[in-house]
Amino acid sequence: MRTLDTHALTLFCAVARCLNFRQAAEQLHMTQPPLSRAIKALEDRLGTRLFERDTQGVALTEAGRTLLPQALHILQLLEQAEQSLQRDTAPVRLRLGLTSSVEAGLFRPLLAALSPSLQAISLELTAAPSPRLIASVRKGQLDAALIALPSATFELTVLPLASDPMMLAMPAGHVLARKRKVALADIVHEPVYWFERSRQPAFFDHCQQVFQRHGFAPAFIREPLDHHVLLSEVAAGKGMALLPDSFRALRLDGLVYRQLVQGDELATKLGLAWSTDSSHPAMPLLRQLAPQHL
Repeated sequence: MRTLDTHALTLFCAVARCLNFRQAAEQLHMTQPPLSRAIKALEDRLGTRLFERDTQGVALTEAGRTLLPQALHILQLLEQAEQSLQRDTAPVRLRLGLTSSVEAGLFRPLLAALSPSLQAISLELTAAPSPRLIASVRKGQLDAALIALPSATFELTVLPLASDPMMLAMPAGHVLARKRKVALADIVHEPVYWFERSRQPAFFDHCQQVFQRHGFAPAFIREPLDHHVLLSEVAAGKGMALLPDSFRALRLDGLVYRQLVQGDELATKLGLAWSTDSSHPAMPLLRQLAPQHL
């Protein structure tokens, strides 16, 4: 018959740390009588007393002082082994951010190729503005992110990918809808929806430089956060919108898209960003597939 087991050692260590049976019982979420009986049974099995009990309190005997560091070491080793097994069996996730600056359909070819190739690794997607994605990668909340460029990426590693030219969304009944290609000069007197600088500071500043080169300073309207709301307002004749070409996938009655002469100058460029010291097992695959499918 075994004289020691992990349950008995746990009870012994709790009493040895507190030197008070009532307090130890509270920590162990049990009552004092069964704890006292368990310690007495352990002492009987070992053939020696582990605690001295008198009116002054509880104290470890010499045998108890000998057993305590060994018992603590055994319990620590068991806990480390359990944690190691949990880490080994925990599912691996690839937490990937997708910028909301382009239409989500642009990422479908990459995701279609990536998902089956990950095998046992699960894919978790987060859509958000690029600055928020960059902050999440830096904090370790995301493993990588597909972001809009230019962006302030700090110390992250960035792999440049696709370029999404800017185009123009306008009401279908507008006179400019008859043209196949529209220039900034054509819409300088039109109300134009545009995003706030706080949403994408680096890209906003880049576009402002392009606007200044072409003398483009229309009456800008604050752009709604939701692109479906934005396009509904354009279709209703409230203004025009400059958007990445990928948004052509969103169809709406009363809305047309036209190529922009300065579209390449104002293009949203995409990049894959990740932490330089990342050792995620899926990163080599992601770095291989992203240029092929974007």
